[in-house]
Amino acid sequence: MKPRPWRGRRRVFRFPTVILFLAPFLILVIAFFFVPALLNIVLAFTNMDSSLEWNFVGLQNYRLLFSDPQARQIAINTLVYVLCTLAINVGFGLILGLLTTYFVPENAGLLFRAIWMLPRMTPSVVYALLWLWVLDPTEYGLLNMVAKALTGAKPTFWTMQHPMGVVILVNGMVGASFGMIIFSAAIKSISKDYIMAAQVDGASHLGIVRSIILPLLRWPLMFVTIWQTLSLLASYEYILLVTNGGPFFKSEVWSLYAYHEAFAHRFYGYGAAIAMILVIVALIVTMIMLRVFGFKRLMELMG
Repeated sequence: MKPRPWRGRRRVFRFPTVILFLAPFLILVIAFFFVPALLNIVLAFTNMDSSLEWNFVGLQNYRLLFSDPQARQIAINTLVYVLCTLAINVGFGLILGLLTTYFVPENAGLLFRAIWMLPRMTPSVVYALLWLWVLDPTEYGLLNMVAKALTGAKPTFWTMQHPMGVVILVNGMVGASFGMIIFSAAIKSISKDYIMAAQVDGASHLGIVRSIILPLLRWPLMFVTIWQTLSLLASYEYILLVTNGGPFFKSEVWSLYAYHEAFAHRFYGYGAAIAMILVIVALIVTMIMLRVFGFKRLMELMG
C-alpha cells in the first residue's frame, strides 16, 4: 500500500493537557484578579478600619459616601481629568502616529517614536521627579526659566496654582505614547494601493488622511479610547507623586480618594465602597462606548 500523503493534521489537545498548560496563568488570574475583586465587594459592606475587624454594616458606607461633602468636587475633578487627558491620549497620540508614519521618512519616525516611548519605559518615580524639576516653583525650575527668558515673568508655583492642568499634562504626555504605537501599527497595515490610487487621482495628503486613513482606523480608535478611558478612571499614580491630590482636593480624583481613605486614613471598608462606585461607572462607560463605536457590527463582520 502506498503511504497516504500528509495533508496537515490538526493537533488535538485533550482537556487535562489544556488545563496543565493553562494552570500557571489561571492561578495568577484567580489569585491576583478574582480573589481581590471578591474581597473588595465584601469589604465594601463592612466598616473595617485599622482594627481589621469584619463588621458588616450593609449600605452604610454608600450612604456615607453620598453625604460626603468632598464627593461632588472629586467626581467633577475626575470627569474633567478623564475627558481632558483622554483628548490628549487619543487625539495627540493619533497626531503623533500620523506624523511619524505617514508624513515623515520611516527612519526619522522610528527614532522619534523610540524617544517618545522613553517615559513609559522609565520607572514612574523617575518620570514624576523629572516633572517636579520642570515645574519647580523657584527660578531654577525649567518651566519658570523658559517663562522668564521669554516674557520676564516671575516664578510660578505651578502645582499649587494650576494643579489640575499639571496632572492632565503629566498623564497626557506619557499616555499619548500608547496611542501613538497603536495608531502607527494600524496605519502601517493599510495597503499602499489605496494611498497610491488616491495620489494618482490627485488627492492631497490631508484628503488621504481624511478619506482613507481615518475611516480605516475606526477599530483602533475604539480600542485606544476604551482602554485609555478605563485606565484613566483607575489611575492615580502620577497624581499621587506630583500633587498628592492637593491643594485642598483640587486635583483629587476618585481612585486617589479611595486610596487615601483606605491606606492613608485606614478606613478600608469606606475605601472599598468608593472603589466599587468606580467599577460600576467603568462598566457603564464601557457599554456606552461599545455601542457608540458599533462593536456589535464588528463582531458580525468578524463572525
